[in-house]
Amino acid sequence: MGTDASVSVPPSMGAEQRSWVGLALAALIVVAWLASLLLLLQVDLTALLATGRHTPAQELAHWRLPHTWIAAAGVGTEILVRTFLQTGLFIVAHDAMHGSLIPARPRLNHRLGRLALTLYACLPYGDCLRKHRQHHQAPGSPGDPDFHDGIRSHPVSWYLHFMRGYLSMPQIVSLAAAWICTAAVMPSAAPAIQLNIVVFWVVPLVLSSVQLFVFGTYLPHRHGQAGDGVTHRVESLPLPALISLVSCYHFGFHWEHHQHPEAAWYELPRLHRRHWSHNGHPRLQGE
Repeated sequence: MGTDASVSVPPSMGAEQRSWVGLALAALIVVAWLASLLLLLQVDLTALLATGRHTPAQELAHWRLPHTWIAAAGVGTEILVRTFLQTGLFIVAHDAMHGSLIPARPRLNHRLGRLALTLYACLPYGDCLRKHRQHHQAPGSPGDPDFHDGIRSHPVSWYLHFMRGYLSMPQIVSLAAAWICTAAVMPSAAPAIQLNIVVFWVVPLVLSSVQLFVFGTYLPHRHGQAGDGVTHRVESLPLPALISLVSCYHFGFHWEHHQHPEAAWYELPRLHRRHWSHNGHPRLQGE
């Protein structure tokens, strides 16, 4: 989309500096995703979640939580961290589609975006790039591949419609092959490697798709396209910066993203604050 005519927003950094920042953050996300996966795939989940030596009464008497409760909470936290990193892969690819990941090196920018989408879910970069451009050209309209089908606007139906637009048989086969090959080559530290793959890879991938849909599609675009010649009706979520980061890498500042698609994900809070200070809170804006 175009820029916000009411507010001039000069870039906070030059192209070279933005490129180094984008590359560093992308490398951090990719390395953390790979390292956490390799480590967690070797955890013996069956032993970790096994019942401890104490009975519930003994645990209560000793003022300590049952071992399985603590272990389950730890596994749940690890799943959430893995989900956050999984979403980060898509955010890296999303910035690459807009040329804002490494703006000074366009070829490297798209190569890294392609790698991030492959790690995310074996998604084809070219196809996703084409669909994302269509989304920005007509958000919330029948021409928007991310919008609902015009009939089933319930979030669950919309999510299923959204996923069908990105899932394909080659992608599913590639994912299955990646999981099978990983199970075959991983060391035997985890007796039930298949369980680890489901818990620390498949589940975070599914949760990440829900996270991206909720914060990047449903909540910002649920009002659809505005009429009367207005280009879009995109909503920004009024979240504090830290919560916005944790929720979906500031994807909740979605009005700002559509107004300034050249801005990287880490620059959206600045745009959000700047627009708020000039025009009041842009919770729902028409352009």
